[in-house]
Amino acid sequence: MTVLITGATGLVGERLVPRLIDAGFACRALLRAGKPCPGGATAATGDLLDPSTLSDAVRGVSAIVHLAAVFRSQDTDLIWKSNRDGTRNLIAAVKANAPDARFIMASTSHVYNMDSPHPGREDDVVDPKHPYPASKVAAEKDLRESGLNWSVIRFPFVYGDGDGHLESLPDHVGSWHPAQRMSTIHHRDIATAVKLALDGVFDRRVVNVTDDAPLSVFELAGVLDTGMAANSDPLSHPWYLHVDGSLARALGFRPTVRSVYQAHQEGLI
Repeated sequence: MTVLITGATGLVGERLVPRLIDAGFACRALLRAGKPCPGGATAATGDLLDPSTLSDAVRGVSAIVHLAAVFRSQDTDLIWKSNRDGTRNLIAAVKANAPDARFIMASTSHVYNMDSPHPGREDDVVDPKHPYPASKVAAEKDLRESGLNWSVIRFPFVYGDGDGHLESLPDHVGSWHPAQRMSTIHHRDIATAVKLALDGVFDRRVVNVTDDAPLSVFELAGVLDTGMAANSDPLSHPWYLHVDGSLARALGFRPTVRSVYQAHQEGLI
């Protein structure tokens, strides 16, 4: 099976592509001109913002794993162009040149409303205000309405494999309540989920993929040995960034890295 990967050199893609290759998939990486190609993959030169470059990239593939996204940027226009418009361009190219391919899109748990009365569920009505999750919701809608064989995987906080993401957490949560819990997923289980999606298990579904143990930021700071001030004040948004992973479990997803504690103990961070 030939799979086109967008975002193949990003935080997730850099760690996913080798795992897909090891699992026997022929990976084609969509890369801007001059970008190095991941080992074992085949380069397809193109740019999501230039539709004319996408036809050859998608032609002949059995599936697309769309990871490319702009997240931490103050450039709102770039976020929308990359995440919504880039996805629209890719959808159009797939419809024209590989209409039978599976289109698997990575999304985010940030789409769920901060004041949700329960962990984020796939059928929740979502209306995020920040550009990144709002642009992902728009892209999800375009994909669901495309007529393609689609699936959307919403990932929570991603970590592991030396990516430095978890270690950077204290820089972003300094003002958070220490009891705020957050769902997490290790790179190894992103591959677990994507392989299920490539097998068709998630077809025409939005699926949350998360490990078994959401931890508070206080506990995560402890794992990192950075520490965090204690606080027993009431927690305003107890389900923010905490997602319900029961649908994925019902469809057969089983995380191999069940918690950040396990990752820490086994040297997987």
